[in-house]
Amino acid sequence: VQLQASGGGLVQPGGSLRLSCVVSGFTLRSSTIGWFRQAPGKEREGVACVRQSDGATAYASSVRGRFTISRDNAKNTAYLQMNSLQPEDTAVYYCAATPRGLIRSSMLAIRSYNYWGQGTLVTVSS
Repeated sequence: VQLQASGGGLVQPGGSLRLSCVVSGFTLRSSTIGWFRQAPGKEREGVACVRQSDGATAYASSVRGRFTISRDNAKNTAYLQMNSLQPEDTAVYYCAATPRGLIRSSMLAIRSYNYWGQGTLVTVSS
């Protein structure tokens, strides 16, 4: 199983980026895909996730209303659209996957995920 995250970069405050995560090695159809981030000196935290079977989503309170997670099962790809980015969003963003359809209370928990991508750096700065 491999996860390939891309789309990070440097953006000004208020700007937007879209991250992509291509998953290979298993079918997304019954899985859960999550995006996590780790800022310098901080612990990794859950940002957003989507349960592939029914499209149920969960978001961290810090990004709700600004970030949108989506998926394309035909392409085995998940996306994270990030709008109104702020300096505090600066972090390495990781995508993660599990073959299970997680219940909502587990969707943002790091321990719920079996497979991780390599991370993509998002820097929000003027």
